[in-house]
Amino acid sequence: MAAVTPRVFVSHLSGVPVFDPNGDQVGRVRDLVAMLRVGGRPPRILGLVVEVISRRRIFLPMTRVTGVESGQVITTGVVNMRRFEQRPTERLVLGEFLDRRVRLVEDDEEVTVLDVAIQQLPARRDWEIDKYFVRKGRGGALRRKGETLTVEWSAVSGFSLEEHGQGAENLVATFERLRPTDVANALHHLSPKRRAEVAAALDDDRLADVLEELPEDDQVEIIGKLAEERAADVLEAMDPDDAADLLSELPEDDKERLLALMRPDDAADVRRLMSYEERTAGGLMTTEPIVLRPDATVADALARVRQADLSPALAAQVYVCRSPDETPTGKYLGTVHFQRLLRDPPFTLVSSIVDSDLVPLPPDTPLPLVTSYLAAYNMVSAPVVDESGSLLGAVTVDDVLDHLLPDDWRETDLTDLHGETGLHGEEGVGRGGR
Repeated sequence: MAAVTPRVFVSHLSGVPVFDPNGDQVGRVRDLVAMLRVGGRPPRILGLVVEVISRRRIFLPMTRVTGVESGQVITTGVVNMRRFEQRPTERLVLGEFLDRRVRLVEDDEEVTVLDVAIQQLPARRDWEIDKYFVRKGRGGALRRKGETLTVEWSAVSGFSLEEHGQGAENLVATFERLRPTDVANALHHLSPKRRAEVAAALDDDRLADVLEELPEDDQVEIIGKLAEERAADVLEAMDPDDAADLLSELPEDDKERLLALMRPDDAADVRRLMSYEERTAGGLMTTEPIVLRPDATVADALARVRQADLSPALAAQVYVCRSPDETPTGKYLGTVHFQRLLRDPPFTLVSSIVDSDLVPLPPDTPLPLVTSYLAAYNMVSAPVVDESGSLLGAVTVDDVLDHLLPDDWRETDLTDLHGETGLHGEEGVGRGGR
């Protein structure tokens, strides 16, 4: 039997406290942020508007919400304290959906939305609108006496976008079903004005994923047109190695201003990566591999591997190190591959199954040797360790390929692989899905 995923009515979320994993209160929920979608798909819940102790309202992405239950919301603990600003493609559920007059699809009868139910998608952190609680009849006394009923989202018209049209809201919605590399391909073929409009409308995490797939010129153009605080947010959401590559293309003054606006820990990782030569293991690596202490278990390792935001290359193995377990770590002990994790009991300590025979890469290893290393040992990622034995990061095969392919490889048209040719012009994009 399929697991039942949580369903919550948004009126029950208004004002509930938000806690971090340690039990400390971050703030209270004041609204939910939704994005309308094309193709008859239910609106997607992007995140929560949370009022923190200082009465500032911030945005908390749903990808950082780990629990919605018992009158409380639990987060991953990573909260961006910059003030929430609603974007043109976003809708506030409590502020804009409730008390809205819409129509039932079945008989075209006008009803009033009294509440909205949201549901988490199975095996994912994504949430979308599931049902509407509505009242028949028009305002005043009739509204009080009207019949109330709960209907599926598809039974109500007025909460989706038309398939045609070229507003930024429509264009962003059509991109939702596409992978970041396909969105990047579509953006590359838009005019600079249109590209800036769409980039401004994308949420930070989505824009970060797309920027990583764009040619350098497009990256610099887009980041340069964003407000500096938002540009810093997007850089924080990017993989550190990609953020370092992008910042290295900017003028020195712009680079320093953006680094100063980033969270200190994120900025430190990026600065460290920028200190290495570009075509070396240090310049290619990411500073965010899966790191576990020797007393962690196979169950702990598999829980980390299951994180949805990890790339397949990073999820292929974990690195066992002594404390501290953030790069640069304590002494690097070795690697445990994903297949080995599947073969051993959950209670097994990772220190007892670690592979310590494989020599790690020094940070100054040149690109040709990194490539040979991955090929010789059939690896999709490799540890990078300094002279003191600390793990600095991991080089993944996708980053190696980025530097082996021609400089203009990102401009190659990939749509023929999908049998699609409608991604190039704005008109063609409007017919697709996000």
